[in-house]
Amino acid sequence: MGWLRNLLGTTKRSYEAATPSMSRFDAGRKRFSSYGPETVAAGPSIRSRARHAAENNSLTAAAIGAWCDSVIGPGIRPTSQHPDPETRATLDAYFQRWARHADASARGDYYAIQSQVARAERIDGESLLLWRGDKLLHLPPEQLADIATDQIVAGVELGDDGQAVAYHIHPQRPDAMNAAYHPPIRVPADQVIHVMEPRGPGQVRGVSSLAPVLLTLASLDGLEDSLLMQNRMAALLSVIVTDELQQDGKDPLADGEGLAPGEIIKLPGNLKITTISPQQSQQSGEFLKHMTRRVAAGVGVPDWLISADVGQANYSSLRAALVAYRQRIERFQFQILAPQMLDPVWRRVATMAALEHNIPIDDDLFSVEHIPPAQPWVDPMKDANASIQMLKHGLASRRQIVSALGYSVEELDAEIQADREREAALGLTFGAPKKESEA
Repeated sequence: MGWLRNLLGTTKRSYEAATPSMSRFDAGRKRFSSYGPETVAAGPSIRSRARHAAENNSLTAAAIGAWCDSVIGPGIRPTSQHPDPETRATLDAYFQRWARHADASARGDYYAIQSQVARAERIDGESLLLWRGDKLLHLPPEQLADIATDQIVAGVELGDDGQAVAYHIHPQRPDAMNAAYHPPIRVPADQVIHVMEPRGPGQVRGVSSLAPVLLTLASLDGLEDSLLMQNRMAALLSVIVTDELQQDGKDPLADGEGLAPGEIIKLPGNLKITTISPQQSQQSGEFLKHMTRRVAAGVGVPDWLISADVGQANYSSLRAALVAYRQRIERFQFQILAPQMLDPVWRRVATMAALEHNIPIDDDLFSVEHIPPAQPWVDPMKDANASIQMLKHGLASRRQIVSALGYSVEELDAEIQADREREAALGLTFGAPKKESEA
């Protein structure tokens, strides 16, 4: 009877967020099969609902914004690790020039593309970039053809070991306004950057990170609407005056008008109105906070970043939450974003620089360090002193500490040297005055 359930559209998806009713009470058979077919089948429904939540739900918008700010911020900057200092400077300068014009749509630079990729990966579950010459074009996942053969799964052509060897992409987005159908074009994998967080073996397409919380968000919206209506009904205090001697009269509610706050209603003796006085829930506030914390836990963002409520927080709790959050951020940056996007982009741009400046193309050319944005401190003085102590006792290098601040140590040293030379030329001194014995 499986074919009949498919025909009637009643098959339950293992992703609860993809169930037709969006209800946890009708969320399927409480089991999960292989990641490959489950993610491909549920992906489009979850993606559509996740986009709706991201654009209409304030908690979701805040969570996605906080994630992108933490992961990307002003941008993850690459710095060459080539052993030759002049070559390092050449590669870094070339990359920065390229980064300013990296967007094929001319709406931003390379670091703006990073932010777009991080946002799309959280909401859609995946992000696609296509090389157009020496520029990058951001594509919606709908442009991947929905075709399947022995070697093609949801538009991704796989090799013998499951690696992507090509992508079958529609020239025009199929669901765009006034779109006409065009057959997909086979694009080699080295011309495409596909960013997604793998959840299990056999997965080919991504699933929105909002999947665990979409049902909760829908329930939370319904609960807030109910509480709002309850409060509005409780505010309808009216006075009803009944004249028992008047047995005939006009029905004041005959025209279908409802009650209004503070209204005085006069009724004839032959009419009687029974009102319902709803009781306001005394635990609604705590339950709403619980639901908000549940959403934050599902998305992987501290709850005070999406609710802006730090009334119950203190220094220790904020710091503990930030430590766990930063670990999650770093895992995404260096286990997903770096191998899937940052490293391939550096290899391509560094190769272009090598061809232009006659630099040997070898492993040293592709050696790179990606410097993420500095994470904000809860207590700058304590964290700075901790870094100084670690440096003093040989537990960290200046490169590590400077990288944690979001800077390149070579650029920082060059700026410090330039500052010293400018100060000396202008006869400026800063800080404590020198003693005569030091002069």
